[in-house]
Amino acid sequence: MALTTTPPANVDESGYLHDPEVQLMLRVKQGDDDAFTQLVKTYQDRLATIFFHMTQNQEAAEDLAQDVFMRIYRARNGYQPSARFSTWLFRIANNLAINSHRNKSRRKEVPLPVGESTSMSGVRPESQVLADKSALMPTRQIDKHELQLVVQKAIEQLNERQRLTVLLHKFEGMSYSEIAETMEMTVPAVKSILSRARDTLRTALEPYMQLGK
Repeated sequence: MALTTTPPANVDESGYLHDPEVQLMLRVKQGDDDAFTQLVKTYQDRLATIFFHMTQNQEAAEDLAQDVFMRIYRARNGYQPSARFSTWLFRIANNLAINSHRNKSRRKEVPLPVGESTSMSGVRPESQVLADKSALMPTRQIDKHELQLVVQKAIEQLNERQRLTVLLHKFEGMSYSEIAETMEMTVPAVKSILSRARDTLRTALEPYMQLGK
């Protein structure tokens, strides 16, 4: 009679166990709070920046970032590595951003002025991050604050999905397939959204690009 065996725990059936952050989350599942602290330190500022970009409110951004980690911690016992940890985390963040947008009209929002320091170390308004990274930036020397205002105004012309897609691609360096998995879309849909977003940003920033020629 053939014997059946139970696969050992954490067999890499999903292919994601090579991700160091998945390993950290598996340690969290086993009750390792230090591992959870490492994940928080890695992502808290990045999440706060994303949520600030979505809400234009630093306090709300920090609350939402904290909410992401609370959800992750509560889900630790049932955690299964079916995706990269970052993909799983940003998927939660995406859902929270959508819910935040739906409930925005019920809250009084007080935007944080561009350039004002934030309470989380290292967090910068997303307009500054994209100003530093974007290949669409003008080449002439202009005031840094002015540049941030220009980029922020351009980003505000994007819809919620375009903003987050650009953010994940430009700031988090995610591939099309990773963004598609995070936002539960197809790769062609991601490419289409990024293309429209780039066209919008290019149109908005064109006058400043011309000045650099």
